[in-house]
Amino acid sequence: MLRVFFRLVLASAVLAPAVLSADTVVEEIIARVNNQIVTRTDYEREQQQLKDEAQQQDPANAAKMVAQGQKDVLRGLIDRELLLEKGKDLDISADTELIKRLDEMRKQMKLDTMEDLEKAATSQGVSFEDFKQNMRTEIITQQVIQREVGSRLNISKDDEHSFYEQHKSELARPEEVRLSEILISTEHAGDDQTKIAAAQAKADDLLKQIKAGANFEEVAKKESQGPSATQGGDLGLFERGKLAKQLEDLTFGMKKDDVSDVIRTKQGFVILKVTEHQAAGIPSFNEIEPRLQEAVYMQRLQPALREYLKKLREQAFIDIKPGYVDTGASPNQSKPIVTTAAKEASAKELKKKKKLGVF
Repeated sequence: MLRVFFRLVLASAVLAPAVLSADTVVEEIIARVNNQIVTRTDYEREQQQLKDEAQQQDPANAAKMVAQGQKDVLRGLIDRELLLEKGKDLDISADTELIKRLDEMRKQMKLDTMEDLEKAATSQGVSFEDFKQNMRTEIITQQVIQREVGSRLNISKDDEHSFYEQHKSELARPEEVRLSEILISTEHAGDDQTKIAAAQAKADDLLKQIKAGANFEEVAKKESQGPSATQGGDLGLFERGKLAKQLEDLTFGMKKDDVSDVIRTKQGFVILKVTEHQAAGIPSFNEIEPRLQEAVYMQRLQPALREYLKKLREQAFIDIKPGYVDTGASPNQSKPIVTTAAKEASAKELKKKKKLGVF
């Protein structure tokens, strides 16, 4: 969760390797986007992230996925700089949303304070400041895309119906149940029958409260000792064959909102609730309309976003080092002229940073 890939940010640049002398290369600059730069370090880090993600998603086809994605690495880095700059123009601040997301993460990890979250990041070799900056970048770019592109996409019922008819075969689904649980753990009880009996008594009492009208999700948040407690006990969707036979026979025989009796498991005493029970086959339009709307939105967002980024490129000054290609480039882009004076000023700045230990 705390894994992060962040970019090295430098204050100024010219398009060429940044040098302090004829032999000393400080950092190779491969692109300039207005007053920001993209370095070889940034580029190689994105390449490594692409490889890692491909390996996690589909190890068998990772090499093919990497080969397809490599050509767009620089495009993605330039896209990011353009969106961040647009975020500044729009006065978009990520501060409130950043705090919200970090707090949600803290709760999910069951940590008491933000300092504990920072320690958790540090223990995994992650700079917490870099992690926050990475998240802040994501928030700003998402908000720019939503405000400048997503909000202008008009999706009608006809669009949704058309998508539904075209993709019916892909929408077919197996029978599934969505389950929530309340777990009273016996993990530390060992063979102590008194502790086991106390755990069962507590589970029986919670079931009694639920049958009397108590809200299952609220009881789960307050009393469950399972990892899903913070989500109101939600365990997600299960197809047939994914659960132990005893639990499958029980839960697939239940209807939506049915609650089980107390069940003894290796982990302790469990109460299960079926929050959804989906029949096998193609769902009706009304059942999945929100999903259809999202699917049409995403289908239209990508070409609209590329067109928007093309326009941002045409309004920007972008220079690419020979040997590198921006696959999102527009033929109408302007290329900045780097003067000798600018190069000399940049070299002086780099020397100053070297003395200060920046590099």
